[in-house]
Amino acid sequence: MPEVIVLATGGTIASRHDESGAAAPTDAGAALVETAGAVPGIDVTVRDVTAADSSALTLEQLDEIRAAVVDALADPEVAGVVVTHGTDTMEETSLLVDLTHTDPRPVVFTGAQHPADSPAADGPANLAEAIAVAADPGYRGLGVLLSFAGQVQTVRGLAKVSTVAPQPFEGGLPVAELAGTAPNRLLTKPAPIAGVRVDIVASYPGADGALVDAAVAAGARGIVLAGTGSGNTTVALAEAVRRALDAGVVVVVSTRIASGPVDAAYGGGGGAADLVAAGALLSRRLRPGQARIVLLALLAAGVGPRWIAAYLGR
Repeated sequence: MPEVIVLATGGTIASRHDESGAAAPTDAGAALVETAGAVPGIDVTVRDVTAADSSALTLEQLDEIRAAVVDALADPEVAGVVVTHGTDTMEETSLLVDLTHTDPRPVVFTGAQHPADSPAADGPANLAEAIAVAADPGYRGLGVLLSFAGQVQTVRGLAKVSTVAPQPFEGGLPVAELAGTAPNRLLTKPAPIAGVRVDIVASYPGADGALVDAAVAAGARGIVLAGTGSGNTTVALAEAVRRALDAGVVVVVSTRIASGPVDAAYGGGGGAADLVAAGALLSRRLRPGQARIVLLALLAAGVGPRWIAAYLGR
């Protein structure tokens, strides 16, 4: 029988309510697999990596999760890997793994919208489905995947768009559209992202450059601008971006809007066209969280702005 390794990292899928009514990760991976039930024809091995709410994960822990995936796939007899993870930052961790995942075997992320002790707990069904996907040869060569609420999609472009919907994620490509090709691997060896500082700064009416200047002063090597519209900002914030660029900081422009491309269509002193003219890079598809992960991974690997621009421009 094919073997699937489940890597448990915490999150809502592993959470139970305490006496105060707050939910926190308590269940180890073995308990999650037991609750999901046996998946016919598949052997499951469980490894606990961490037990954290994904909103609290550090860059060191993201490095640990990526390393755990690589270690699990070191055994050629393993058919695939499942990572149970909190939904809050699943889009970030899954993309980090995807950026350097060149093995054809599936790595499948899943989680839950409801804690394990909730009457509406969705974790067991999601985990059982993810295990089946990880063992299925039909999902080989597609990169890192998300299996959630009966849907399977790629993780590049993924964003959590609802705090309550059974399927909270949008933006990935349905696997039926991929034709067996893993898209957009990074052509570089992985390097630890811990120790690299990349900050996200939001634009809003009246925003000045104080937060950009503060990020530069704190040692940021990169800044992701969560712009308005198709990647626009205020004149004052654009001036701070120019100062950051002059200081050697890589600045990437994304958007707070849930869907649609980032585009250098507007000027006026703070438009995306002005930011690009100053030397900022556009993240055409990836929203701020995932754009930050790309920037972290590429800066850690020593990749220059030209290649960062090429990746984010896809």
